[in-house]
Amino acid sequence: MNRINQKLQEDKKILSIYFSAGYPNLNDTVQIIQDLEKSGIDMIEIGLPFSDPLADGPTIQASSTQALHNGMTTQVLFDQLKDIRKTVSIPLVIMGYFNPMLQYGVENFCQKCAEIGIDGLIIPDLPVDVYADEYKATFEKYGLKNIFLITPQTSDERIHFIDGVSDGFIYMVSSASVTGSQSGFGSVQEDYFKRIAAMNLKNPQVIGFGINNKETFNQATQFAKGAIIGSAFITHLTENGTAKIAEFVKAIR
Repeated sequence: MNRINQKLQEDKKILSIYFSAGYPNLNDTVQIIQDLEKSGIDMIEIGLPFSDPLADGPTIQASSTQALHNGMTTQVLFDQLKDIRKTVSIPLVIMGYFNPMLQYGVENFCQKCAEIGIDGLIIPDLPVDVYADEYKATFEKYGLKNIFLITPQTSDERIHFIDGVSDGFIYMVSSASVTGSQSGFGSVQEDYFKRIAAMNLKNPQVIGFGINNKETFNQATQFAKGAIIGSAFITHLTENGTAKIAEFVKAIR
């Protein structure tokens, strides 16, 4: 069974952390992953930096830009992660945009992910219809889960379609804004969380965007299986480097 599915079956709320590979420094990637697992994180989203990150707010954009300046590329990331499964056992997901994967070759990219032990991909700009028609078979061949995003604006019909195509979790974007641009959840977002929960989808939901502390983590996980923290963790890395990762995690949990 894929590690993502195993983790989702555990009787606990999932805390996932996102960071940009190659940030703050090019070779910090593996240490950050190892330290996050030791700190009790359930799943990690490794950001593959891209020059035109549409869904990312200024904090993640800045870290992505710095990572590219540091020399991060698709191949460098794969080289860094080649032995990651000797030390890390939790689910690892690569989150990136489709262009670098297309340039690398989709099949080659998926094959490399499988060799390394990557469990899934999040590709915000790959439409679910295109995935279902052209790439689903390749992802499944290499045992990779493709995670799709939904927003408050996504229609019920499309959510059901995404749910049918998926076999992992659904990344539930808390609002229509970019990452890192909000603080706390109001009644509109809570209504959205409740609406999705009431749909009884076959895939569990994990909420991202706007989770930055214990309060927002608890608020989100009232209605979903887990929550993802990105911008707040990158801000922590900016201020502290790779030190104090355990303190950051402890403050959420």
